[in-house]
This record gives sequence, structure tokens and C-alpha cells, in this order.
Amino acid sequence: MRAPIGDFEHARPAPDCLGLLTGPVAAAVRAWRGEVPAEQLLYVDTDPEIADTAAFVQHHGADLIDRSANCVVVAGKRGGETTLAACLVLSTTRVDVNGAVRRQLGARKASFAPMDTATGETGMEYGGITPVGLPADWTLLVDAAVVDTDWVLIGSGRRRGKLIVPGRTFADLPGAVVLDGLGVPTA
Repeated sequence: MRAPIGDFEHARPAPDCLGLLTGPVAAAVRAWRGEVPAEQLLYVDTDPEIADTAAFVQHHGADLIDRSANCVVVAGKRGGETTLAACLVLSTTRVDVNGAVRRQLGARKASFAPMDTATGETGMEYGGITPVGLPADWTLLVDAAVVDTDWVLIGSGRRRGKLIVPGRTFADLPGAVVLDGLGVPTA
């Protein structure tokens, strides 16, 4: 089937592609109980050499710039304790780490988690981290603009491959907190 967004001729339901996903993402798809049926989570095979947003959009369709979201891992610190969480914002914005994230996590200081921590704790590849399949005890901060987007392109857990998901799905993921202003315009 054709994908609902972008220039992808072959989109397949993610439940039919479990072997192409990382373990945590495949487990989340396998156990899916969301309002949106798992068959509406679509997988598209992509070249990992062009996984970064700018190159990806140039190759697969300019309309994707407004329909892509980035998932990043953040670390909030307070009193010697570190809390890991994930943030999902449209690719045309950046995460408000020192404002919205810090306040939401109740942290004195918030920053992007080191790459080794992000990949080690999620079981996903750097550049492919996705909100589907995150550790169960994590908070997932989601910008409201992502939820309001009909179809959203996100990572699949690997640099090769992407998921295309209805935006409303993200509000129902485990630990999800939808926030206005989590994503701020890039300078």
C-alpha cells in the first residue's frame, strides 16, 4: 500500500514487520492496545544513510517536514537523583529543555541525555529513537502540535525504517503527557 504521507510506495502494517524493529518496539507493537488499531501503525523501509530529517525530507517529499517528529531522551536532575524521560516534538521545532521539560519533571536542571544512556536505556539506535516501546516507567512528554497532526513520521527504533502513525496515537502511549509549548520554533 502507499503511505498516507511522503513519497513511499510500500508501507506495511507494523505488526507485519516485527523482525525489522528493535526488541522494545516490536514488543510494544505486539502488545498494542491503543484506540488506534496496531494495523494503522505503518512501517516504511528507508535508507539509514539519509535518516536525518533534512536529507530524508529532500528524498522522500517536502511535505514531510511538517509531518515529522523527533523523539529525544532527556535527563532531569534534582538532589542527586536523575530522571529519564522522552520528548516528542515536530521536526520544525526544538524541545524546550530548560523551560517546559525542567518544570514538568520537577528538576533543578534538565539536559539531553548522553547518547550511550539514551540508546542503552531504550534499546534503540541513536537517530531512530521512537516513543513506541519506551521503558514503561518513563514519562513521555508530547507537544500538542504532534497530537494534532493527522499522520506523523517517527523513528522505528533503528536508523533504517520509519513508522507513520496517526498523531492522536501519541496521547494514549504509556506515560504520555501532552503539553502546549514543549516544542519551540528553531531560531
